[in-house]
Amino acid sequence: MATTEKNILYRIYFVAACMLLLAIGVGVKLLDIQFLEGDKYEQIAQQRTYKNFVIPANRGNLYDAGGNLLATSVPKYDIRFDAVTVSDKNFEENLLPLSEELSKMFGKSSAHYAKTLRTARANKHRYFLIARNLGYSEYIRIKNFPMFRLGSNRGGIIVEQRTVREHPLGKMGERTVGYERQDDSGYYTRVGLEGAFGPYLRGKEGRRLKQKIAKGQWKPISDNNEVEPKDGYDLISTIDVKIQDIAHHALLRQLEKYEADHGSVVVMETETGEIKAISNLGRTSEGTYFEKLNYAVGESHEPGSTFKLMAMIVALEDKVIDTSTVVDTDNGIMTIYGRKVRDSHRGGYGKISAAKAFEVSSNVGLVKLIYDNYKDKPQQFVDGLKDMHLHEELGLAIKGEGEPYIPAPGDKTWSGLSLPWMAYGYGSIQLTPLQTLTFYNAIANGGEMVKPRFIKEVKEWDRTVEKFEKKVIDPAICSPETVEKVKEMMKNVVERGTGKSLYEPHFSMAGKTGTAQTEYWMKDWPKNPRYISSFVGFFPVEKPKYSCIVVIHKPDYRTGYYGADVSGPVFKRIAQKIFTDTPVLDEFSKLDTVVPVIEKDYNKYFSVARKYKEIMPNLKGMPAMDAISVLENLGLRVQFSGSGEVKRQSISPGSKISKDQIVKLILG
Repeated sequence: MATTEKNILYRIYFVAACMLLLAIGVGVKLLDIQFLEGDKYEQIAQQRTYKNFVIPANRGNLYDAGGNLLATSVPKYDIRFDAVTVSDKNFEENLLPLSEELSKMFGKSSAHYAKTLRTARANKHRYFLIARNLGYSEYIRIKNFPMFRLGSNRGGIIVEQRTVREHPLGKMGERTVGYERQDDSGYYTRVGLEGAFGPYLRGKEGRRLKQKIAKGQWKPISDNNEVEPKDGYDLISTIDVKIQDIAHHALLRQLEKYEADHGSVVVMETETGEIKAISNLGRTSEGTYFEKLNYAVGESHEPGSTFKLMAMIVALEDKVIDTSTVVDTDNGIMTIYGRKVRDSHRGGYGKISAAKAFEVSSNVGLVKLIYDNYKDKPQQFVDGLKDMHLHEELGLAIKGEGEPYIPAPGDKTWSGLSLPWMAYGYGSIQLTPLQTLTFYNAIANGGEMVKPRFIKEVKEWDRTVEKFEKKVIDPAICSPETVEKVKEMMKNVVERGTGKSLYEPHFSMAGKTGTAQTEYWMKDWPKNPRYISSFVGFFPVEKPKYSCIVVIHKPDYRTGYYGADVSGPVFKRIAQKIFTDTPVLDEFSKLDTVVPVIEKDYNKYFSVARKYKEIMPNLKGMPAMDAISVLENLGLRVQFSGSGEVKRQSISPGSKISKDQIVKLILG
């Protein structure tokens, strides 16, 4: 019995000793936390209670060349209410006036708001939603409501701001305007101008300290930010919204007519390389079109007959042919290495000049001209193409430029068919629409190849931060003689060649049609042929102001697929719309026609304006418009009544006059 009691006593001692050691350990840990690691745990506690939240900076605005908004950041505000922080006195005094103001603004009864706010206070709601997605003027208005005007601590108002990017043009040009998005890992997705010039537009983020409250919600500590955000710079683009609108709707109309898969159009200012319009439309499963991808910049494909210009220039520069060189197109079919080259015109064109072969887009003619002269020296032909930078990317600011490809002897794709196929734009050649347009623009520009440009300058309010000047890729891609020859041929394409359906005697255009087979390797091609229809050129011919390319992929071949029929009308519509708003044409047989009445009035105006400087002229009998012009040029302020010619004037002729003196005219 004594042994049992002794064992029990030992156990009690052991448990007591363990408890003592545990107490000592807890005490030591408490001392360690209090004095040695106190700051660390206090910081952890604060991090769990307080947190700095990022305030995104307002992105800069993106404008067109005329100052019209393409993209802008619009602040949106959410208003919440901390029903706990407001004192009883402030709550009771301001509840009804606040409810009445909320009723006026949002439409529900004041009783509804009074009951809702009382319920929020009874439930100790510290993050009660009042309104969402308010504009700036609405935010300012609600901020000055009774109770809310007392601020966040006394009035309980909580304001949360975020920025929404809006595009005033809507879906038009959406892919060119683009966007910049950042995921949770910090990775950016950059598209279009917004993506390319993000560092300018982005600005610098701010910081706002918030406190964690009930239900995992965060409430701002004060109305002020810890770090104020800095707005991004504004960008002035080269886009002209009027031309963009013309191009977009002309392309859309044709895509719908031919039920095409997708298409693109680009308008470039010849001398500067400024892109005035770029539209890319793709077909949805419902048959509608929207800005799906930037085909003009990113989609490389075999160009087909538009490449005949490049082939022709190489041969002319090497002087292996001239525009008058005769080529026999036979019956429009030739066989080479067992493969047939065909002209679209049945029966061929017989013997024609090189210039004529280009104008009528004879595949046989171009193949013979190139193959006969370069079959023993294909590298020379390829070098001629590369000397004109056709194998080089343009180095655009916009991401995703398609890679150009010009096959060369030694490449895996090279075969005996490569040279003849390249003569009319096949043989694995790859060019994007914008790369093709840049080349054609160089011909319109007298041989000077300029880099396409989308941005004119970066601004901070009225201050210019950076200007983007014209960049020349090559001052002369070929000789001036060759430029003039091919410009004449391109003019004849429209006047009497494959583009003659586009000819307009009162408005000059030059260009080249293109009809390329695509996906011709597919098994169903014979039953379901697919084409790429294009037209590229410039206008007006005499002094080109703009160059333009239109590329439409896979139009319904049953409706039409030739470049002149599908893409050409878009080019013509754009060219005409840019320079005229009406189809009415006024003809002048003589530019120096003299109208006696106009001549008499002008002579009288001119003599008076030249003679009188400090004395009042005699204006009697002078048309009102001329009289006002004379007086304003003398620095006088004019008041008049009636219409027609001057009958009386308040200051007598010959009187001395002074600047800003008022003159009254009676007209009749």
